[in-house]
Amino acid sequence: MELSEEIMYKAIVEKDTSFEGVFFTAVKTTGIFCRPSCTARKPKLENVEFLKTSKECILKGYRACKVCNPLKVLNQTPVEFQRVIDELSENPALKFKDYDLKQRGIEPSQIRRWFLKNHGITFQAYQRMFRINSAFKKIQNGESVTHTAFDSGFESLSGFGDSFKSIFEVSPKNGNVKNIIDLKRIETPLGTMLACATDQGICLLEFTDRKMLETEFKSIANLLNATIIQGNNRHFDTLEIQLQEYFDGERKEFSVPLHSPGTDFQNKVWAALQHIPYGQTKSYKEQAIAIGSPESVRAVANANGMNRISILIPCHRVIGSDGQLTGYGGGLWRKKYLLELEEKNTP
Repeated sequence: MELSEEIMYKAIVEKDTSFEGVFFTAVKTTGIFCRPSCTARKPKLENVEFLKTSKECILKGYRACKVCNPLKVLNQTPVEFQRVIDELSENPALKFKDYDLKQRGIEPSQIRRWFLKNHGITFQAYQRMFRINSAFKKIQNGESVTHTAFDSGFESLSGFGDSFKSIFEVSPKNGNVKNIIDLKRIETPLGTMLACATDQGICLLEFTDRKMLETEFKSIANLLNATIIQGNNRHFDTLEIQLQEYFDGERKEFSVPLHSPGTDFQNKVWAALQHIPYGQTKSYKEQAIAIGSPESVRAVANANGMNRISILIPCHRVIGSDGQLTGYGGGLWRKKYLLELEEKNTP
């Protein structure tokens, strides 16, 4: 799928993130290369060279832009921040203060800005949610509210109760009437993904720049009568291992449990998606025939679009009847990458 210079130039002028990974902008007059979404001043078209990979840019003598950092994975969690997140994951009762962060070589203002941008909440709120998530599960497992509150790092029962109620809209003693969906960021070669899981399995896996992501969060929370909150889940470890194996070309099928609430028709469509073999594609019409509803091509396409579990339920394997790549929530460039990855690793 070749793009014209006009389309690519329009993308950099509009700072369009959907073209991330498709091309890089190399500026002849400055010797610098950038992402399509770079916020730096835009060069004239005659001074631009569009290249497909960062490797190609470097081989031609271009230097990476310091504004958009094109050599970094889009939205990737900085290593030093990830270490802090891992520590919180192992011990939710931890409380990182500015002194603790500086001891780890982290400027407090930087991690605060990063959390606001990428999680929509402050770093302190993120820590509090981890503690509340841990406490919620302990209470549901029968532990006392008092013991749980202090064991989770809260200094008073009233403070614990207020925090609990602000998130779950019920008091701790009524916590068993609520459900919880755990949330985690996962890094992949195609950018950061957000994973959600219940006790039953993975219920959402989407790229962070997915346009309908907020709608999907609301939908899954309503369907499961649950609150989505950062926290640990036994299915996340399996998911990360299997995703890494998939991107390394070593895994063709996923075994991590899935939890995909939807209508009977949607679940029929999603089940059919999982039966499209690795490295192969089907058209929407072929998919409709496969589920015994040849007249339901449009409904099948809509159900595909409602799939909340990317890659594991492989809607990227469905293409147009003319063989062209069609809509994909993660962006057509990701769909192209996934299909080429599977084709390359298919004997």
